[in-house]
Amino acid sequence: MAVAVASGILRLSPSTRAVVCGLPVPRCCSLRFSLFAAPIPSKIRYHPDAAITAPRAASPKTVEDGSPNETDTVPTPKVIIDQDSDPDATIVEITFGDRLGSLLDTMKSLKNLGLNVVKANVYLDSSGKHNKFAITRTSTGRKVHDPELLEAIRLTIINNMLEYHPESSSQLALGAAFGVEPPGQEVDVDIATHIDVYDDGPDRSLLVVETADYPGLLVDLVKIITDIDIAVQSGEFDTEGLLAKAKFHISYKGKPIIKPLQQVLSNSLRYFLRRPTTEEASF
Repeated sequence: MAVAVASGILRLSPSTRAVVCGLPVPRCCSLRFSLFAAPIPSKIRYHPDAAITAPRAASPKTVEDGSPNETDTVPTPKVIIDQDSDPDATIVEITFGDRLGSLLDTMKSLKNLGLNVVKANVYLDSSGKHNKFAITRTSTGRKVHDPELLEAIRLTIINNMLEYHPESSSQLALGAAFGVEPPGQEVDVDIATHIDVYDDGPDRSLLVVETADYPGLLVDLVKIITDIDIAVQSGEFDTEGLLAKAKFHISYKGKPIIKPLQQVLSNSLRYFLRRPTTEEASF
């Protein structure tokens, strides 16, 4: 997420709930971003065909070029959105053991969001088969910088995994709402949430957040950070099973985050993430 910082505000009435990827996202009554690379217009517009639905998972026989083996232990699904490694494109990596095929339907769904898959490759290691895509916006030919569209990409990929690999639903937070089998146990948010800030050079810091996953998490994290005037420069957002891990390069007025502000940031994130059912409109 290379960066010139711009400001934009998306305000919602107290009775309105934000929606990302067709899914309700609680607690965001005012989204204020120091956004990445370019100003965002007053209304966020996606590709005309960008409407996303969260599909009910299909039967196990409907597989996106994959080959599920019901006798095996179900692997942990992983989706990585990487804004650091390529200056010109958003890199997406998808892993589900060795069960994923060519993901042609996933690429089609990304195209419906107004995106181009400019490069794709596959590699194997001990953790399974990794499908990697380089994505740009069709309208600009540049990488994706809008947090809401980045979240839409993430949820679209997970929705397709639930549809074509329904056995993944027991391993994903979204499986509780949209899969054929919900996760066997809920994640304790207090135990799962870890927040750390590290030095990251002379002009920025590295924020690492690990917590229970839910739809809209990426957007919420950016809102909390930027609401206290901290700029998000670039980063990576990983979904691994029921958990999500975000790494953001952040700065305050072009400088690293000092200790008192680190504490404010950490406290704000902990307060927000540990209140998963409370909406601002209720106060």
